[in-house]
Amino acid sequence: MKNLAVKAILKMTKHQKHAKLTLRENHNFAPNEITILGTKCSVISNLIQQITTLLPTYKMAYFDASHSKDVHISKLENYTFHHQGSVAITTNIELNKFNQRILFSQYDCVFINGNHYKGDNQILILDKEKEASVLKRISQLTNVKFIVEVTKDTPLFNFLTEEYPQLKNLKKYHISDVEQIAAHINTLISEKIPSIKGLVLAGGKSTRMGTDKGMLNFYGKNQRDVAVELLEQHQLETFLSVRKNQEINYKNKIDDTFLELGPFGAICSAFQKNPNVAWLVLATDLPFVNSKIIEQLLQQRNPSKIATTIKGKGKKFPEPLITIWEPKSYSILLNYLAQGYSCPRKVLINSDVEMVEVDDQFIRNVNTPEDFKNAYKEINEKNTSHT
Repeated sequence: MKNLAVKAILKMTKHQKHAKLTLRENHNFAPNEITILGTKCSVISNLIQQITTLLPTYKMAYFDASHSKDVHISKLENYTFHHQGSVAITTNIELNKFNQRILFSQYDCVFINGNHYKGDNQILILDKEKEASVLKRISQLTNVKFIVEVTKDTPLFNFLTEEYPQLKNLKKYHISDVEQIAAHINTLISEKIPSIKGLVLAGGKSTRMGTDKGMLNFYGKNQRDVAVELLEQHQLETFLSVRKNQEINYKNKIDDTFLELGPFGAICSAFQKNPNVAWLVLATDLPFVNSKIIEQLLQQRNPSKIATTIKGKGKKFPEPLITIWEPKSYSILLNYLAQGYSCPRKVLINSDVEMVEVDDQFIRNVNTPEDFKNAYKEINEKNTSHT
């Protein structure tokens, strides 16, 4: 009994080498990957090219092995840019589950040639000439989504029905049914679109205002509660971003873990808390933002971009604090931070984002006592005229 008690204590006090962080949901290569196997590599490559042409709104990649017998390894890495924006890269990189997930973190879907590499979520192509190849890779067929036949009415190989009897129930397409195959893949990608949570920025020091901007009262209650309710009206689980030890009585709080970085740190702290959702960020110093603006932002969300952001029609730059930040933006934010930049607007300006234009009047900031006085007067005059 004494030995058991000692073991229990040791287990409880075991030293943890690494911080306990929420991991990004990933497969072997990327958050969303589809492996295609069972026929010639050229057929797989051609099918993927046709599919991606039919699904142009997504950002997709194809991972394959080189079929060249001779490889020249150069110490010089080449980046050849075309003036229209494309780049051809020849580089030396050691692939492992960490490097490849970084490499493909920005893609909505990564297609993998399953004849050479193993990946989650498979499309099985039935090709009588490649029966032996499928048998060799039978252990890879862990999550087949549908089946494609090279020749119509090709029966499943006997070893497939013995090992995976559920394959008989899967949808089948012919290799020429490219539109239907693309539609099915579109559904698979759509199912992986991250959900959205709300983040109200309540941790600012409000130095110009001289008092907590989240406690300003424009509508009969403090603006922090107004912002939370605004997001919750759209069925978003909403969190308050706060400074550590900031006394705010609210059940869903995220303490800043990226300190002294303002809104940039708040966004990164939210992703550190949950890197698998998109965060709709709303500042408390934007009292003219209403439900219609939030609805417009949600309706025009483009999860293929790193963010969907509001921009005033008369403004030159987007408003980072009325923005849906996608999970793929987290690594980009950290890259900017590594270079010494902590401005979320700079990230938006220099990245691939979806712009939602609204009238400037809805995105006016209230930063000073004079701003508050004018905004309070305008809001209350409108409320009075509507009663």
